Amino acid sequence: MDSVLQRSTFQQITGLILWIGICYFTAWTGAQVSPGIAPAEWYETINKPDWNPPGWLFGPVWTLLYTLMGIAAWTIWRKFGFDRAKAALTFFFIQLILNGLWSQIFFGAQEIGWAFFEIILLLAAIIITTFLFFQKSAPAGWLMVPYILWVSFATVLNGTIWWMN
Repeated sequence: MDSVLQRSTFQQITGLILWIGICYFTAWTGAQVSPGIAPAEWYETINKPDWNPPGWLFGPVWTLLYTLMGIAAWTIWRKFGFDRAKAALTFFFIQLILNGLWSQIFFGAQEIGWAFFEIILLLAAIIITTFLFFQKSAPAGWLMVPYILWVSFATVLNGTIWWMN
């Protein structure tokens, strides 16, 4: 019998809330050092390319991405549980830790070069996670694709900012 059939509706809804909540917690840790919150005011003073997105765009984009990530992880957990999806969910947590760490390095420590190195590791972890999710569930894998696209763009942006400064 498939694991999805063994979970009650309450467990499934609670699981969805927890998975999204874990992702939003990561967002919250990054928001503690984001532009406009001390000590990240320096971001306004560094050189950025003309194609740097406006500040107002980051909140909505990341809210959507964290929600999609949470739904993707929940889909894997719901269908396979931790035991049958250990690699996929382990890499999910690895990329989530790296995601939260980037803001601390870039905004908190103001280490643009180290943040660029870290975001490359983050992108690799996201790609591995997405690959493992696709092996378990195509919908879960597709839910991660916008995240890969955004972090790919962010990697190029981070590298450009590092080069400009």
